[in-house]
Amino acid sequence: MKNKQYLVFGLGRFGSSMARALCAQGQEVLAVDSDQELVNQIAPHVTQALQLDATDEEALRSLGVKNFDAAVVAIGQNTRDSILISVLLKEMGIPYLIAKANDDLHAKVLRKIGVDKVVFPERDMGTRTAYNLVSTNILDYIELSPDYSLVEISVPPQWVGKNMRELNLRVRYGINVMAIRHVGGDISVAPQGIDALEKDDVLVAIGSNASISKLEDMAGR
Repeated sequence: MKNKQYLVFGLGRFGSSMARALCAQGQEVLAVDSDQELVNQIAPHVTQALQLDATDEEALRSLGVKNFDAAVVAIGQNTRDSILISVLLKEMGIPYLIAKANDDLHAKVLRKIGVDKVVFPERDMGTRTAYNLVSTNILDYIELSPDYSLVEISVPPQWVGKNMRELNLRVRYGINVMAIRHVGGDISVAPQGIDALEKDDVLVAIGSNASISKLEDMAGR
């Protein structure tokens, strides 16, 4: 995979985690914050760290935004700065922009100005943790939109030995199975009708939240 170059603005919890994770995957990361202490903390873990006021158009332009593949605006509670930096980055031609939103209104404005992906880190993690806490078979849960989610669900005992055609999950439950993770780590991507489920297999499935809830109810029996 070709290494890419990323800009990360705002080195709070979310921003620093993003910067570290990208760098750990072999990507080049320039981490930026107006707080020199935060810059010093992240410096050993990224390609380059820089103290800079990103709301200053000339200072931002000096970074050569067009040379980066994507930028993450992870500004904390300062909604004004988040919006201003996002506007400037889009005007300067950043190819792909991700921004953290503090609330629904903030998210609406970010989308209006052309942010490619708006994220709610705290809300998303809270939803994910709550779902995992109350579900007996759901191993992991990622909300793709307000109506659809991606889940990992452990195969219930009554499904063991049956193949995908017999289970007919798409028709019965409105669930599309993207992959089966078998014991030992082998993965069957886009499983066929003849693929049978074994004990301790895990399904990676996508569907509406209503369909997933129905499936979970059935799997928990």
